Amino acid sequence: MGVEPLAALQLRARLYALLRAFFADRNVLEVETPILSAAGNTEPNIESFSTRFSGHVDAGARERWLRTSPEYPLKRLLAAGIGDCYELGRVFRNGEAGGRHNPEFTMLEWYRVGWDHRRLMRETVALVEAALAMLGRRAEVVVTSYRQLFLDGLGIDPAHATIDELRAPLAEYGIGPDGLGHDDWLDLLITHKLQPAFPRDRITVIHDYPASQCALAKIRPGEPPLAERFELYLSRYELANGYHELNDAVEQRARFERDNAVRRARGLREIPLDERLLGVLDAMPDCAGVALGVERLLMCLADTDAIADVLAYPFSEA
Repeated sequence: MGVEPLAALQLRARLYALLRAFFADRNVLEVETPILSAAGNTEPNIESFSTRFSGHVDAGARERWLRTSPEYPLKRLLAAGIGDCYELGRVFRNGEAGGRHNPEFTMLEWYRVGWDHRRLMRETVALVEAALAMLGRRAEVVVTSYRQLFLDGLGIDPAHATIDELRAPLAEYGIGPDGLGHDDWLDLLITHKLQPAFPRDRITVIHDYPASQCALAKIRPGEPPLAERFELYLSRYELANGYHELNDAVEQRARFERDNAVRRARGLREIPLDERLLGVLDAMPDCAGVALGVERLLMCLADTDAIADVLAYPFSEA
């Protein structure tokens, strides 16, 4: 189903107004941080755009990276004592263009001081419910752990299943095993088997991921240890990814370096670490943060599967 261009722009404007009112009511400060940075995102599954600065060398590194999210500068603000804050702005990811992806898109990211991931996931649900209510819609809310999602949907325990057991439900897709590890197969089961079955009018929240999928989240000890992370889906679309944030600079540096090791193994370029973030991360207060893809939410609100329907101009026409 297509969306009229004017209607799509009006819907975006209404959503922006709702988001800003949502956070103003909760005393969460809107901020703006740099789009260009001397450091990049080391995540092996994300590719960044880079450009070169031609001005005076005193300005710092010539090569600059377009942000893939505002996370690192927002965390620097948190370490400086800014308190609860959010940013609504454009981010960039190289190579991600297609029916549901655009290399340039809008991200909403916010942080709550003194909160854990469970409290933040309730606020994220409330925000999505408010966006739906703007159009007179409602959705059922289902909250489940990562492990329970696999047990209920596939009868598989993700913590103990072998790779052969994970591969079996995906046999029909003919996916080759080369270079794929345990977490890769778990991700494929979500995208190919579990996520497509999520009902249209349902908000699904998945929490407590395997520790190996911790990204920037704290790890909770136990058997097995778990990453204090959540993801929120509306219908079959992943909208938001949130964490009880790691504030240990030594551990964060080790994770960045592991990312770069994976990049080397894949023949990808290593990415410079954000030393400014690492220099203040130990001072960041205990907090939880979440990033939400605005176009994904707009697609759900507009009832379309095409990201081009909610953009003024897609990448191919920019």
